[in-house]
Amino acid sequence: MTRTGLQQALAEEAARWQEAGLDREAIAPPPRGVDFTSNDTLGLAKHPEVVAAAESALRAHGVGGRSARLLGGGSPLDEVAEASVADWLGAERALLFPTGYQANLGLVGALVGPGDVVVSDELNHASLIDAARLSRARVLVYPHGDWRQAERLLAAAAGASRRLVLTESVFSMEGDLAPLGPLADACARQGASLVIDEAHAVGVLGPEGAGGWSALSPDEERQAVLAARVVTGGKALGVMGAFVVGAGAVVEHVRQRARSFMFTTAPSPAISGALVAAIGIARKAEQERLRLRSHARRVADALGLALSPAAVIPYLVGASDRAMELAGRLREVGLHVRAVRPPTVPPGTSRLRIALHASNTADDVDRLVEEIGRFSGPRSSRVESAAVAQAAPLFVTGTDTGVGKTVVSAILLRAAAQLGVAGYCKPVQTGDDDDAAEVRRLAEAGGEQVPPPHYRFALPASPHEAAAAEGQSIDLAALDSHLDHRSSEVGEGRLLVELAGGLQVPLEGAFTQLDWLAQRRPACVLVARSGLGTLNHSLLSIEALRQRHIEPRALFLVGASHPSNRDTLARMTGLLIYEVPVFDSLTTTALESWLSRHDLAPVFA
Repeated sequence: MTRTGLQQALAEEAARWQEAGLDREAIAPPPRGVDFTSNDTLGLAKHPEVVAAAESALRAHGVGGRSARLLGGGSPLDEVAEASVADWLGAERALLFPTGYQANLGLVGALVGPGDVVVSDELNHASLIDAARLSRARVLVYPHGDWRQAERLLAAAAGASRRLVLTESVFSMEGDLAPLGPLADACARQGASLVIDEAHAVGVLGPEGAGGWSALSPDEERQAVLAARVVTGGKALGVMGAFVVGAGAVVEHVRQRARSFMFTTAPSPAISGALVAAIGIARKAEQERLRLRSHARRVADALGLALSPAAVIPYLVGASDRAMELAGRLREVGLHVRAVRPPTVPPGTSRLRIALHASNTADDVDRLVEEIGRFSGPRSSRVESAAVAQAAPLFVTGTDTGVGKTVVSAILLRAAAQLGVAGYCKPVQTGDDDDAAEVRRLAEAGGEQVPPPHYRFALPASPHEAAAAEGQSIDLAALDSHLDHRSSEVGEGRLLVELAGGLQVPLEGAFTQLDWLAQRRPACVLVARSGLGTLNHSLLSIEALRQRHIEPRALFLVGASHPSNRDTLARMTGLLIYEVPVFDSLTTTALESWLSRHDLAPVFA
């Protein structure tokens, strides 16, 4: 059979994916050997009481949910499970969904829409990211755990009808705890609401395992900003399904408006029955929670890692192939740990995701850390190599060509060099200009710090057109490889990457520089003109970045000072704003004089 154009394109994409080492195995079988992979934290999936409750529910109510609950589907056990989890978490009501993914989509989509704003942690779970996107609200992303930036974004979006902050409590890939208290306080000050995904916290943290929010012991003011929590049934509870838990008015609104609840078949009665039993057991599982904390301390101490508040501990490796190799070697000795690679985590941060269980013994944990240490080598060398692999470039982007990106790049390189090792990269250069040479001159940098561009074309046009004029094309994989190589050369330092022209300039075909940024999700700054027209161009560019979940570190306005534009952009974006004049004499001395009056440390933080 002849392949269609789509089939051929997909086959080529799959080949590139496989060549990059990112292809997934067939549907993975259950873990064999000692389980450090699954999310069955408390070991309730095979608990006799949970299994018996599922069997009893099947006999009483049958196998299927039969239809959506608003059409009479489900069973009386759904409401029992909802009442049980609401009582556990100290909330007025709860609503049961078939999956956590559906719960997040339903909750966020019911609460916000066009004209509203969602402020989301950059490392949120895919279900929260998709929920925000599908809600059609404007999505603003803040750096992981940076509650101050979250508040700045809330303040900048003060004109929105509703503003919602989304966060996990314990992050599924990082294992760390969100700053729930400061986030709640920021919401209180800005008149916003908070949604917390408690998937990896409930059953593990807080009194009776009631989650990260309960562990905070929130006062009345903080409690007032909490819109809802999402509690999944497939983690510590060992079953499946998920609950939206919160105030009665919120949960009723979700019941009436959440499309992923209204238009899906109810869970099997076996699920609801098992959840009721699992909730009762989890509330009393203090010994199991103590055992988890003991395991977490053993792993953190032995491997030199930060102590996780919960049951997920990331062991950063860096390269995807190295993570896969290490996971494979552990499986060979009967220890089942999964490697996590892009796109689940950012490029260069592939890792072992160690999921601890109350059923693991101390000997299991000791053997795990011993084998990781044996396969990985000394901890210090492993950290150094991972740090090199993780070096994240700072992209210098612009609203247009000729806005001053090269001067800003030189300023940033000069500032970065004062903080340690620094380098510069111009992936694509078009026309007669030599931006790398200009940065080298202004920053007084050597050729190793500022090498020539990877691609250079004579035509002063967009990269795709300039390449085509010479009968060439831009190899996107080669660009990624070049950038990764430059990152490794800079090591633990800071690498500045200057793009060509504006964000939507095509690199190859219809693939734009913004598409490239969206794949890598790096740190970036935006450069714009200071005068007439900058409001529209700057706001559109910032919105485009934020829609791709890229949060600019700062906005540089180049040209004569324009206080009105500066103040308007600061108010509407919440970004740090730096004004860079057109220097009478463009020299290193002029740049140093400007740097002496401006603190760029927040850009590199």
